[in-house]
Amino acid sequence: MAIFLENFHPAKKHGSKSGYGEHVVASRNLCGKRVVLTGASSGIGWYLATQLIGMGASVVVDGRREERLQQLRLSVGNSKKLIAVPGDLCEGHHRADLINTAVKQFGGIDLLINNAGIGAIGSFEQASPERLRQILEVDFFAAAELTRLAIPQLKKGNEPVLCNVNSVLGYRGVPGKSEYCAAKFAMRGWTESLRLELRSSGVDVVAVSPSTTRSEFFSSLIQTDSSAQSASLGSQSAEKVAKSIIKAIRRRHLDSILSPGGKALVWLSQMLPRVTDSLLLRYAT
Repeated sequence: MAIFLENFHPAKKHGSKSGYGEHVVASRNLCGKRVVLTGASSGIGWYLATQLIGMGASVVVDGRREERLQQLRLSVGNSKKLIAVPGDLCEGHHRADLINTAVKQFGGIDLLINNAGIGAIGSFEQASPERLRQILEVDFFAAAELTRLAIPQLKKGNEPVLCNVNSVLGYRGVPGKSEYCAAKFAMRGWTESLRLELRSSGVDVVAVSPSTTRSEFFSSLIQTDSSAQSASLGSQSAEKVAKSIIKAIRRRHLDSILSPGGKALVWLSQMLPRVTDSLLLRYAT
């Protein structure tokens, strides 16, 4: 049902009244916000970092490839507002370093964006147990534990918000991507729970679900045959997806499915599940 709620927002104290007596929620200003962003060495994360810096935010970025993070810093003019902390997000000490760096360098955290992720294509039956565990570790557990560390700082932040970059496959499972779907379904349920748990503290929880994104994601699939193909209903550029994520954060959207194809898939799976199964078996295998 979340697909029908992407433009619903409860009235908040920072809103003003319209001429009809309704509360108009003010757009969140990201200038001066202190951000922790994961998965910034390429794709969506790269463009998120670039756009946030351009809007006047201060950003701590994470990624496994140190050289790519340094290229990112160069691309934004070696700005002192962008600090790169390379490392493995699955390691507890690295997650702690991200939070501690933001607090030490910027004085706190106003925005956490959980963007890092990996995937795989192929039959679950024929895959190794390690593939399942690795995807869940990166795509769900690492994000959850980083968030656990960040929550105390977010509660002290300025218009604080947690943004989880999920996927349309967190709403509908498809063949050949069972492990990725499992991680994204977990992310969706956890996000919805956190939204309610953190409401009284003033921390907004935003979920954004892209469909297929043109990025390096598909060139770094784990334990996947090089000939494997990913079927999709259209695709979007990483830059466009990043812009949509920024828009969702600024406009305080709770849940956003970003592409028409993604919305169609979710609608079909809710209204016509058997038809959706047939279509997926025909076109996605």
